[in-house]
Amino acid sequence: MAGTTGAVARPRAADGGANRWVVLLVLCVSLLLVALDATVLHVAVPAVTEDLRPGGVELLWIVDAYPLVCAALLILFGTLGDRVGRRRVLLYGYGIFGAASALAAFADSAEVLIAARALLGVGGAMIMPATLSILRSVFPDRRERATAIGIWTAVAAVGAATGPVLGGFLVEHFWWGSVFLINIPLMAVILPLGARLLPESRGGLDGPWDVWGALMAAAGVLGLVLGVKRLGAGDGILDIATAVPLLAGVVLPVLFVRRQRRRTHPLIDVRMFAAAAFSTSVGCIVLCMLALVGLQLIAVQYLQLVLGLSPMETGLRLLPLTFAAMAAGATGSYTLRRIGPRRMAGGGFTLTAGSVLLLTAMGSYDRPLLLTTGFVLLGFGLQTTLFAAYESMLSEAPQEYAGGAAAIGETSYQLGAGMGIAVLGSVMNAAYAPGLTALPGVPRDASAAAAHSLGEAYQVAEDLGGAAGAVLRIAARDSFVHGLRVTLLVSAALLMAGAVAALRLPRTMGTDEAAGPGCVPGARVPGHRTTPAPVPPARGHGHEVARPS
Repeated sequence: MAGTTGAVARPRAADGGANRWVVLLVLCVSLLLVALDATVLHVAVPAVTEDLRPGGVELLWIVDAYPLVCAALLILFGTLGDRVGRRRVLLYGYGIFGAASALAAFADSAEVLIAARALLGVGGAMIMPATLSILRSVFPDRRERATAIGIWTAVAAVGAATGPVLGGFLVEHFWWGSVFLINIPLMAVILPLGARLLPESRGGLDGPWDVWGALMAAAGVLGLVLGVKRLGAGDGILDIATAVPLLAGVVLPVLFVRRQRRRTHPLIDVRMFAAAAFSTSVGCIVLCMLALVGLQLIAVQYLQLVLGLSPMETGLRLLPLTFAAMAAGATGSYTLRRIGPRRMAGGGFTLTAGSVLLLTAMGSYDRPLLLTTGFVLLGFGLQTTLFAAYESMLSEAPQEYAGGAAAIGETSYQLGAGMGIAVLGSVMNAAYAPGLTALPGVPRDASAAAAHSLGEAYQVAEDLGGAAGAVLRIAARDSFVHGLRVTLLVSAALLMAGAVAALRLPRTMGTDEAAGPGCVPGARVPGHRTTPAPVPPARGHGHEVARPS
């Protein structure tokens, strides 16, 4: 594929040529498609269930196959792009994504749809880190790159928010397969356009690609994300289906890091994590996504089950959060230049913590102004921190490892999302369940069943009927509101811990020339050589996977 387009004039990868903003447009459209696919299926699940009749496990894999596979393969394809060419990997990703979309749209069984969703994950893992690493190459000037990253992050927010709305429209007017079919004409346009306009860039690394290391990283990430998802679904840590993936997710990344330190030609120079700006940025991304996804999940339940809003009304209530995130991305470059990464990330965390504390005033009755204000501050604060973290991480990484660094950022994004569901969901459940014990007139087994979730409590209350059902329904609603407040307080504490951690980021943005090692394309981290020799262990920061949906 790359060979057929090699003679076409295009901007050089690292010179920031005149076509760089056109290149950014192509990259943003690519990201928009991937972000859409992460969420567009959610509203189509009932229609898929009615048509294909999947079992419970099959339905779970229909939803999860895409993010799991995508998360697992980000580092593999991100580092492969550093070796063979990021544009080449991106173009092949377009082709796979389009073919998988067609397969998913016309799937006639749950098994075929699961396979298609997994293949979509492969394409998404090829596309996502390539867009960010090509952006790093095309915008060598840090100030321009900050503007480009702001646009890139805003597009990601638009894609994730638009997915359910677009999916709902398509399912209502066509059939569930249309949520995948929309990708095909867009890919038919972007594939030749990308082949003509996108620059090729490589890391300039010598030596072979570490295939076993890449597979080890993929298996470790898959195990960690799968284990965290199962914890979030309520499975105990001692459950073998949860414990085995989690064990693999802990052991394999440790072995991967040891392998990279010993190799002459590593996939990723793990010494990047010894740089405070890089490791702190990764941690900020994880913490931001932990707060965002966990709080969004609980907010959706609150809006629908406590306030009684419809799915469409719920989506509209959450739109201010997305618009605020877009505004933060659009103004991020200006803000970063004025106040620097440290104050920008720390201020974003603090603003988000304040919005979360404001939302503790939510009760059993609708307060639209309070909710809108809280969601606006939440979206703006988190996106502000994400912007500062992504920009600092990408600028700190050496150009030759840009694909691997981008993959690390996307992996962190996905891991934080999974942890948000697991951590904040567990806090919510722990605070919710005690309020349903020993209710007057309610059988013990009914109270135990209602303690699983608010939705189940409502169903049990309906089955009970009468005074006992009414008592159970009111108690469950009040317990949920109490659990929500406790969860918000825990989330605020985590966000303030993030604000403290952000103090390790650079005080000022500076320029590429002045920002230290790793900011100039091709620059090395301290002690880095073209052919690295074994070095003593350096402090690292674990983290993980590829973004929204």
